Amino acid sequence: MSSKLPTVAEQKRFKSPAVTPQALAWDGSYLWMGSRDLRRIYAIDLNHWSVIEEQEAPGIPWAAVAINGSFRFTIGEGAEDDRYIRKFESKTGFDKKNRIACPDFTGSYLSYDGSNIYLSQWYKHRILQLDGSGQILRAIDVGAEICGHTFVDGAIYVLRGHEQPAEDWHIARLDPSEPTPKVYDLALVPFACRSLTFDGKRFWSNHRAANEIISFTIPRT
Repeated sequence: MSSKLPTVAEQKRFKSPAVTPQALAWDGSYLWMGSRDLRRIYAIDLNHWSVIEEQEAPGIPWAAVAINGSFRFTIGEGAEDDRYIRKFESKTGFDKKNRIACPDFTGSYLSYDGSNIYLSQWYKHRILQLDGSGQILRAIDVGAEICGHTFVDGAIYVLRGHEQPAEDWHIARLDPSEPTPKVYDLALVPFACRSLTFDGKRFWSNHRAANEIISFTIPRT
């Protein structure tokens, strides 16, 4: 990954309404954030940067994605932090009866292409396309650790890089319609990013270690 890449253009930086912001999703109206340590989720009004809703999660909310008026969260459960995908709706909360086990009980970040959920596995450097029951339809090699991804205009934008020794991250793009997608690095991300979502104009990610939520755009080259 080239160090000659431009750096993302930061737009806004906000104090997170709770410590250790981890999961992040845009539903078309509000930004939803999940706190790793508090195990709670928050709906944030961007116009006033205020919390309009708060609920407890049934485990650690590692990731989230909006899907047709509801959400899917990757939840870490139990002493081993086993990962499950759970449905969440604002009016009814988390589905307490149904959950989908992540492959090998591992996985974190989520995105959605309009038909299928995509789940990334940090240490396996891959994004998995899943069917409705959680079975793997396809695996896409990203070539590095993954700390967030989202769909924009049919392409997958992914935060990839290395946590150790010094949090080195890039935002990249790939075309999932290709049989073997090639990953193109677009810009450097100068903070320890966690999660990625897009509000139609800007990308959003968490700087978890600083308890901040940041929006940015990708410079044109």
